Amino acid sequence: MKPNKKTSRRRFLENGAMGAIGVIGASQLLQSCTTGESTAEVVVPNILDTAPDGQPIRAGVVGCGGRGSGAAINFLDAGPKLSIVAIADVFQDRIDGIRGKLKKEKDVEIPDANCFTGFDAYKRLLEVDLDLVILATPPYFRPEHFQACVEARKHVFMEKPVAVDPVGARAVMAASKQAEAAGLCVVTGTQRRHAWSYQNVYARVKAGMIGDITSTNVYWNQNKLWHKEKQPTWTEMEFMLRDWVNWTWLSGDHIVEQHVHNIDVSNWFVGDHPLEAVGMGSRLRRPTGDCYDNFSVDFIYDKSVHMNSMCRQINDCATNVSEYIRGTKGYLLTNNHDVFDLFDYEGNELYKWESPVDADGNKTETSPYVQEHIALINAIRTGNQIVEAEQTAISVLTAIMGRESAYTGKKVTWEDMMGSDLQIGPKGEIKLGPVDMDKTIPVAGSAPE
Repeated sequence: MKPNKKTSRRRFLENGAMGAIGVIGASQLLQSCTTGESTAEVVVPNILDTAPDGQPIRAGVVGCGGRGSGAAINFLDAGPKLSIVAIADVFQDRIDGIRGKLKKEKDVEIPDANCFTGFDAYKRLLEVDLDLVILATPPYFRPEHFQACVEARKHVFMEKPVAVDPVGARAVMAASKQAEAAGLCVVTGTQRRHAWSYQNVYARVKAGMIGDITSTNVYWNQNKLWHKEKQPTWTEMEFMLRDWVNWTWLSGDHIVEQHVHNIDVSNWFVGDHPLEAVGMGSRLRRPTGDCYDNFSVDFIYDKSVHMNSMCRQINDCATNVSEYIRGTKGYLLTNNHDVFDLFDYEGNELYKWESPVDADGNKTETSPYVQEHIALINAIRTGNQIVEAEQTAISVLTAIMGRESAYTGKKVTWEDMMGSDLQIGPKGEIKLGPVDMDKTIPVAGSAPE
């Protein structure tokens, strides 16, 4: 498909106090920000209202559960001339569910001939006339599916995490390079990188408003996530697939599956990945699967910059989804998409992000779940290539490094991860039936004598 060079109007967000929305061209606006005696230039992000018009883009969805169906709707909301034309999942009820959702919410009908079930359904979907594939299966399958899409020369939106083990993460890094060489565009589900709020505070941190980063704290502490109870008609494999967030081989454990969002923010703002990790964790309350339900990890970047990472999924405990980024001149606080404040160490507020509102007081900020698809479609139609797979694989491998340290009690290094042959999951063919794998829950260290 030839890229369309026509661009739609652009939206920029000047500062939180004004909540200004304007129209600018391809060049970026520079704004001076004074912090103490120093002045920095802030590159205010250019943010599209919607993807530009252009040639039609036909997409298929692989993995039709809650996130797959949600991503399909987000894709359709991203701009004009976008369509979902094929779907694939292991289970028929997932196919029926997404078809119903697309019909009800978007009046989209998927023909029977373009609905595929089974573990090889993604292969048959790739035979359909498609431009783009949305990958939203349990993350264990992501490296294989991503590689197949790249070989088929399809643009890709894939949910995080992009792997569950070091071998898978490195496979995604390699496929990312292939995607770049083939001129493909790839966006991942790290939607904070596309949120207006994060983009604006990042611009100010990048400009030096809080000085050089000296440490970060990242948190995702919440109540228990969902789980499924095994039904009499389900095989062991079907149970695991339907209960996937609770099984490490399918999800990577929740430090990888969920907390990677916050870890990715730290990597993004620091501009690097940690070199080593020492972590701890345990399983206290989780009713199914083999995952832990809490982790605490000390990651160390170059120049002895530490990231303290904490995540928990246990009911009736303190909750916190946020990032705290400390610099030599001040610090940034975020809180679950609601609070974005920069302060100096005298307590002066340097900048506060406030979502722009319309005349009735309703927020006009585009959902970051839609914004990431806008970025992808814009890249495809303008020819300004974007490939996020490698950076997300690096953040995922960071989380895996922390997980493996917690599981073993050992210090784990980036070099260890880049050379590790660890692959988790069943032995042999993936199919419905019994699951041949070690289901022992890791316990760090050794018992006292």
